[in-house]
Amino acid sequence: MSAVKNVIKDNYNMMLLKDYLRDAIKDAGFSHAEISKTPVGTRVALHVTRPGIVIGRKGTGIRALTDKLALDFGLKNPQISVVEIEKPELSPSVMCNRMQSHLERGTAFRRATMWTLKQIMEGGAMGVQITISGKLRGDRSAFEKHTQGILPRAGHHAEIIVDEDIAHVKTAMGLIGVRIRIAKKEKLVPEFEMKDDKTKKGKSDNKPVIKVEEILIGDNKVEVIKVEGKKDNAESESAVIEIESKKIETIETLEEEEAKLK
Repeated sequence: MSAVKNVIKDNYNMMLLKDYLRDAIKDAGFSHAEISKTPVGTRVALHVTRPGIVIGRKGTGIRALTDKLALDFGLKNPQISVVEIEKPELSPSVMCNRMQSHLERGTAFRRATMWTLKQIMEGGAMGVQITISGKLRGDRSAFEKHTQGILPRAGHHAEIIVDEDIAHVKTAMGLIGVRIRIAKKEKLVPEFEMKDDKTKKGKSDNKPVIKVEEILIGDNKVEVIKVEGKKDNAESESAVIEIESKKIETIETLEEEEAKLK
């Protein structure tokens, strides 16, 4: 097999693996996976919002996931480490999954979009753009773009600062696509400087503490990187969606504001 075919096969397998992980550990708030080959085997770093769900009771979850990666995806001796995401609101994958869950529960797409915009900007993003397309209202397909803050659209700066992800939602009307692009202040290149940051210099930052733990599961050690001091105490992503669904109902859409003015 040629080198080109090997690259295509590896990329295809990584795409299948990402789709599987997005579905299998969705409740853990899966964001992305970093896979690297070592002389001993394959190192897989899973970035999630709730590491406890991935590990499972007495390590049952991590064992089953290790066997799955080895048997179905052909990874040699997979060594899994779990990394907790410091700010879930700045992860496009996590926010796509949350918005997808809201739409699947029947939340109006504009309510879900406004709520997601609000959560991302309050999480400390420099800018965000949400594009939603598909059978939104009737038989004809349509799309809407909602933008807030500063978001570089093209060029070298956009490649460095902006992260994006896409999710697809199956509804009674048809398939809906959600694309979220987030510009992060932490990735600002030297040529850029946010004016708001000048006033914050000298103030103490209450940054969460990163704690690294090693858990012995059978004969293997699993490295878990946790973030201490996070405000979110929900047990799973399903619990987060349940809590947010009640708060979303308080958001007024443009249609409701126009109806009041009439």
